[in-house]
Amino acid sequence: MPVKFEREVKLPFDDPQTARAAVLAIGATPLRARRLQHDCLLDTADDLLMTRRFTLRVRSEQGRTVLTFKGPAQPSTMKLREEIETEAGDAGILLSILDRLGLRVWFRYEKYREEFATLDVVIAVDETPIGTFVEIEGSEGGVTRAARALGREPDEYVTESYRALFVRRCEERGVRVTDMLFGRG
Repeated sequence: MPVKFEREVKLPFDDPQTARAAVLAIGATPLRARRLQHDCLLDTADDLLMTRRFTLRVRSEQGRTVLTFKGPAQPSTMKLREEIETEAGDAGILLSILDRLGLRVWFRYEKYREEFATLDVVIAVDETPIGTFVEIEGSEGGVTRAARALGREPDEYVTESYRALFVRRCEERGVRVTDMLFGRG
């Protein structure tokens, strides 16, 4: 199997309406409607995956479940890392199997996501408990062109994960880090 790399950036926006309008203004076309995504990050009791800078995620949305492995971030102006994904059946059953194999859920987060396509990239408008972001994923050139079309430059790219952004926000507010779910944090 050839190695696939995910290349993406996030751009903060004031609200979902402004983000959506900006994405449509650059000629993007709707790809997938707005839906709630539930994500679970998993690791062993001794944090083996985190120690190796790996991520194992189970995402569920509208009856669809995807298991994703992500390798360590590679040097880049964008977030660049190996990504392997496969669709799975029932999220609860998958999480039960992984639990029996010693992989526990250690962080949960939610977001509403709406996706668009343009300039050889997929652009997502993500509404999270910590704000609205436009996430652009695709080739390096495509991501750069789409970001510039949105009026943004590389120094404005956010390459941190939603979890890292959430942890920083909790620390800034002096609150305990919990799961990043709507109605909390």
